[in-house]
Amino acid sequence: MRTIDLRGRELSASDMLAAVPRAAQARAEALDTAARIVEDVRTSGEAALREQAERFDRVTGHAIRVPSEHIAAAVTSLAPDIRAALEEAIRRVQSASAAQVPAERTTDIGPGARILQRWQPVRRVGVYIPGGKAVYPSSVIMNVVPAQVAGVEQIALASPPQSDQDGRVHPTILAAAGLLGVDEVYAIGGAGAIGAFAYGVDEIGLDPVDVLSGPGNNYVASAKRVVAGVVGTDSEAGATEILIVADAAADARLIAADLISQAEHDEQASAVLVTDSPELAERAAAAVAAQAVATRHSERVAAALAGEQSAIVLVDDRAMAVAFSNAYAPEHLELHVEDAEAAASAFTSAGAVFVGDRTPVSLGDYMAGSNHVLPTGGQARYAPGLGAYTFLRPQQVIRYDHAALAQVRDGVVALANSEVLPAHGEAIEARFTSEPVGD
Repeated sequence: MRTIDLRGRELSASDMLAAVPRAAQARAEALDTAARIVEDVRTSGEAALREQAERFDRVTGHAIRVPSEHIAAAVTSLAPDIRAALEEAIRRVQSASAAQVPAERTTDIGPGARILQRWQPVRRVGVYIPGGKAVYPSSVIMNVVPAQVAGVEQIALASPPQSDQDGRVHPTILAAAGLLGVDEVYAIGGAGAIGAFAYGVDEIGLDPVDVLSGPGNNYVASAKRVVAGVVGTDSEAGATEILIVADAAADARLIAADLISQAEHDEQASAVLVTDSPELAERAAAAVAAQAVATRHSERVAAALAGEQSAIVLVDDRAMAVAFSNAYAPEHLELHVEDAEAAASAFTSAGAVFVGDRTPVSLGDYMAGSNHVLPTGGQARYAPGLGAYTFLRPQQVIRYDHAALAQVRDGVVALANSEVLPAHGEAIEARFTSEPVGD
């Protein structure tokens, strides 16, 4: 990993972002490709999906709609320890997601004037689960459970067909879906799955969804951008990111382990350490070098750590570390500082904050109860991670009686006339006279 020394400099937020850039070119190239893939699915339906499966997944002749018996068989064959872990993760995410559903609230504006605030679930959701470099049954939980807690009636799931499974979706993903009662599953990968969810595919009985969610690579994230406005989407969860803020007392061995744990996802993964301790920076660099070569996916890790998106960043002090982190707005933020609990409130822009060196990102990926589908690419400045709220629409229900309407009659008419929209005022006056309103 390279080291960037920002000490002794007055830097704006844009200066800090320029120091550790994201892989923007890869995303730009992915957007063009994703747009073509989505358009092919929109216009050619099943034929496009089969062509894409052969080209990207090396699969032909497979059942795109997964038969229910495949799901049942996957649940039956699931190893007991994996099943127990999945069921416990489901329980924990259900508990945390329940806190994200607001209760209805009534506001009395005045006598006879009432507004009800309620949150309505969307009717149909499409969930995408990656299946390329790794298998993600945990992502099934992270996407399906919040939708179920929100009250969504229909949940469809898509994941790439596997060439080593005769074109079937990976059995562990199928098993996770089965444990959650999801029986509408499709063997579709990448941007094509996003297009299929957005526009539907009549030949395989896939209806369009209202909201789609789920992590993926740059092509999946770009496809979400392509269909935004056609359907609702969660944040564009692209290549994963971890930023660790650490002080001199931090354990370099744990820092290295956590940086590597996220780098193993993808060659474009971002792994960043921010510290005001040159000594800790040196220890961490040495620990990363030693541990990276010993991990199973060492080549992938090495590529991610050597990329321009990964670095050890030296800053003057805690204030500068906070400023850098908030400007960067990482997907995952870990705080390896002595006063982590107190310090956490200053770090306002992150998909999720992991407080203290006993709370690694890996915990959040699986069993913390928090959601691991989080905004990347700096979107944490304005976008949340996935939750039950992703599948809810706030809606106001307004109810005025005659006396309450009379209280604001003159004001509405005055404002309508000032905006040269007299019919608006006439609609009010019609409630107070039996005679025709207007000329």
